[in-house]
Amino acid sequence: MRTLLIVRPPEYVWRTSPRAGRVLTLAGRYRIKTHNQWATEPAQGENQHMAERARPKITPETQHYWDGAKQGELRLQRCDSCAHAYFPPRPFCPKCGSREVSVFKASGNGTLYSYVINHRPLAAGFTEPYAIAVVELEEGPRMMSNILECPQTPEALELDMKLEVTFQQIDDNLTLPQFRPAKG
Repeated sequence: MRTLLIVRPPEYVWRTSPRAGRVLTLAGRYRIKTHNQWATEPAQGENQHMAERARPKITPETQHYWDGAKQGELRLQRCDSCAHAYFPPRPFCPKCGSREVSVFKASGNGTLYSYVINHRPLAAGFTEPYAIAVVELEEGPRMMSNILECPQTPEALELDMKLEVTFQQIDDNLTLPQFRPAKG
């Protein structure tokens, strides 16, 4: 049986260090629990583990993005003034500040720019380990996503590997753009 060291609850305290002077540090109480105990017996006052994945908040500025995902399209925005393509969606260009922006369908192709493999247990809606990736799209923007249909190991996840978008339907109202290794 696997044993985990859990730090709960986090508390910030001022400490004095001979080398650094007065610093704000994170302190907490330590409690040893097994993986199975943590899943079934949360500590008093802690929130129950959510059974489903966290949901993004859909706003008028991001509505086109989520509508495109439902239709199997990865939609980005491009500035009509300076032609800069960008992500995440917003009502103005982050490069020149122009509010003259348009929505276009992206190719859905990209490369793995960076990633981290999360082994931490109990992330709602995920099975450990899973990769949290930064994907650089052909159009230029980078976006965070997950890598599917691939072993979640450093040997399988090579930087600059070719990726293609795939769409994971969470429910009738939410479809998430994810990425997988490109075929061919």
